[in-house]
Amino acid sequence: MKALIRPAHYNDMASVLQLVRELAEYEKAPEAVTADLSTYHQAFEEGVFDCIVAELAGAVVGTCIFYDTFSTWKGKMLYLEDFVVSQALRGHGVGRQLFEEVINIARDRQCVVLKWQVLDWNQPAINFYKKYDVEFDKEWWNGKMYL
Repeated sequence: MKALIRPAHYNDMASVLQLVRELAEYEKAPEAVTADLSTYHQAFEEGVFDCIVAELAGAVVGTCIFYDTFSTWKGKMLYLEDFVVSQALRGHGVGRQLFEEVINIARDRQCVVLKWQVLDWNQPAINFYKKYDVEFDKEWWNGKMYL
């Protein structure tokens, strides 16, 4: 299935947020999404994150949200914050199209690392990533602090 992969627009943010909520449901944490549409609109306008979408028949069916970051050991990195395809379309190649576009964006930005997280129980996602030349780093723990 060939989707149109394109940069997201301000007016896509409602669809992007809906996909993020769908991802949170899948990851068994729907209550964890506390950002609302105004948060997305503001952050998108401020350039806090970049976003591409997959579109089929005029509807947004997938998204990748990412931003530039820096590794003091490696150099410029692209961090893939969220990558989601609507559940009904998973396994039809839309995710491959999105992920490969993110890889191209990272290369175009001259990044040396593309980084993301995947839950240890999410075997379908792990299997997807194994199709690429990736490393899974199981030594580092994720730290976070809510402010």
